Amino acid sequence: MNRLHQPKASTSAPSPASQSFLVKGSAPRPFGRSGSQRREQVDPHYALFAPLHYERGYAYPLLVWLHNEGGNERELRQLMPHVSVRNYVAAAPRGGLPTERGSRSFAWEQSAAGISDAAERVRECVDVAQQRFNVHAQRVFIAGHGAGGTMALRLALQFPEWFTAAASLGGRMPRGHMPLGRVKEARTMPLLLASCRESQAYSPAQVSDDLRLLHAAGFSLSLRQYPGEDDLTTVMLSDMDRWMMERVCPSTAAVVR
Repeated sequence: MNRLHQPKASTSAPSPASQSFLVKGSAPRPFGRSGSQRREQVDPHYALFAPLHYERGYAYPLLVWLHNEGGNERELRQLMPHVSVRNYVAAAPRGGLPTERGSRSFAWEQSAAGISDAAERVRECVDVAQQRFNVHAQRVFIAGHGAGGTMALRLALQFPEWFTAAASLGGRMPRGHMPLGRVKEARTMPLLLASCRESQAYSPAQVSDDLRLLHAAGFSLSLRQYPGEDDLTTVMLSDMDRWMMERVCPSTAAVVR
């Protein structure tokens, strides 16, 4: 099982083979579906991924990826070839909380202010992806690893009108700040939880607690368990691709990767 390592900070250009690229610049216009004002005086940082042989006439699903604690948006170009180089446009915002691990290391703060900031960052990078590419408005997925997976679930549950489905790879259900405050609107959203059997960050007991909670709330839930500890692996990413494509096109889920 291949483990995926966090990429080191680099200023080199993305590999042409992956058809990915980084975009940095002035703040984009607000994400149209939210109607709220974007954050002022903030230079957003995000990465975008263009699918191989991009076709302007086709409305692509959009995958929004949230990195784990200590990562950053640049891991998107390493990650997407293990998900799919053809099936999606992808976008990754940078976490709003710098960590002590280095200048390219960020986290997602699970506070009221941190949640609001994360929502704004996601809206901004989705808006940029919609400007740059032909994105299907009803096929927007959000996913993440570890703490990023927890934030992905939180945002999907808080803003179910924004997303088609949500996946967390190694990140438990959010706690505090009413994550199920819109359960009636959110319970129709498919959720994917992936965990490792020897994980210290997301133990089997915690997985069981989350399963009971989500089943009691009436969610449609898929669970995947893997050997190992807390690593993000290529098998997880491949399984996530199949799970998403089943929701994009159930009759032809075996799309060429």
